[in-house]
Order: sequence, then C-alpha cells, then structure tokens
Amino acid sequence: MTSQTKTGSGSGTITTKDGAQIFYKHWGTGQPIVFHHGWPLSSDDWDTQMLFFQAQGYRVIAHDRRGHGRSSQTDTGNEMDTYAADVAALAAHLDLKDAIHVGHSTGGGEVARYVAQYGGGGRVAKAVLIGAVPPIMVKTPANPGGLPLEVFDGFRAALSANRAQFFHDVPAGPFYGFNRPGAQISEGVVDNWWRQGMMGGAKAHYDCIKAFSETDFTEDLKKIDVPVLVMHGDDDQIVPIADSALLSVKLLKKGELKVYKGFPHGMATTHADVINADLLAFFKA
Repeated sequence: MTSQTKTGSGSGTITTKDGAQIFYKHWGTGQPIVFHHGWPLSSDDWDTQMLFFQAQGYRVIAHDRRGHGRSSQTDTGNEMDTYAADVAALAAHLDLKDAIHVGHSTGGGEVARYVAQYGGGGRVAKAVLIGAVPPIMVKTPANPGGLPLEVFDGFRAALSANRAQFFHDVPAGPFYGFNRPGAQISEGVVDNWWRQGMMGGAKAHYDCIKAFSETDFTEDLKKIDVPVLVMHGDDDQIVPIADSALLSVKLLKKGELKVYKGFPHGMATTHADVINADLLAFFKA
C-alpha cells in the first residue's frame, strides 16, 4: 500500500511499501504523459516538455526517482526492479490509464522495465525512449559493442572523490555536446543540471551507476507490445547510438526509430522545439 502527502496544488508524495517517499508533480487534464528523468537529475529536467504538453491538452506527470531530487535519499532499492515498482505504485495511486511513458537515458531503462512488467490492462498506450540506455550499456561477451566496465568505474571514482565537480564537468562537457567545436554553452543549463544532481543522495547516485550500466533490458524490450518511439542523437557521447537505439528498435515489436544528426545526449533540452514536435506527432498518430 502507498500513502500520499499533499505538498500543494499539482504536487505530492507517495510512500512506498519500503518507506521511501517519492515526490511527483502532475498538471492538467486529458491523456496522461509520464516523464522519467535521467541520472542524476530530477523531474525538473522535463520542465520544458511539461509546460508544452500541458498546453497541448495533456495531463503531465513527472516524479523524482528514489534517491534523486526531492524523493527520499534511499540507501537501498536503487536498482531497476524497485524503480519500476515505484512507478507502478505512483500509476496506481493516480489511477493512470492509457498513459504514454517517456524516458530519457536511465529513465528510458525505467520505462522499458515498467512497461514490460506493469504496462498491461490498458495502463500504457505508448512509450518513448530518448537517448536511452537499453538494451545494456556495459560491454559483456553477449554485448561486445558496449562500453568497458572501467568507464563506469571511473564515474564511481569521480562521484566519490568530488561529486560537486563531477556534476559540473558532465553537463559542461559531453552531456549537451558543449565540448564540441563552436558549441554555444548555456551556463544556465549547466547550472540547472548541477542543481538537480546535488539535490539527490550520493549513495543512491553511486548505486544507480550500476543500475543504468549493467541492467540488461533485452527481455523487457521483447515483451513490450505497445508502439514505442526510439529517439537518439547520432552525436550522443553518453549513450552511444550504435549499442543502444540501433539495437533496441530491433527487439521491439512495434518500434520506430528517429535518428537526429549531430544532436547530443541532452537533446530534449538543447533542441526542445524539434523533440517536442516529434513527440506530439507520435502521441497523436
């Protein structure tokens, strides 16, 4: 069972069965769209999309994953099965039906696991994976094109040594493509990424690196029977397209792939006008 605490109009919390408080916001009426954020961010990463799609007549919902943002700084449950169960608890609490689930990066993995395990009975209508981690990021014998484990060990070392600096270097560099020649750096975007990251818990963020890099979503993708739009920038330096989107779309029963030339990992922020228009077209199709 879950309980709810209201924190004001359009937001609230639920308490999961293991005692974690999950913060969420929900605006508007109409068909629900649930937005799942990336690591180590929060529901605030979807502000532009939330405003846009509420204005288009949708009910928009976004939560802070456990250990992130305004949710509990959990030291347990920081893995995909629990993340998906938390979403299921929220969907049940809000009685969401015919919902569209949109996930970016780690949130794309969360969407895949949630839709595969809990999406039946008319709860889910469509899904979108944006710069998403499935099928699996880490290099294994079965996934030879993946990134070496040492890459993610480096993330853990940097987070442990100086999380504040690490959470500046990622958005100032590869996340938004601001390290590319001629890139127009937005200090506000970098600062907002840092702000969101530092709101969360270091232990949960540390654990989540394993969750987003080592979880294998192959069977989840095969199970999903609703239409899924896979969106990925071909200059994504965080989740390389060759070992993610190009493989995921082959595993989906009703997958559609859109590749964006030159777009970075954080393209929903840097190119929100393009991404929002394509999302809207998919939702209305």
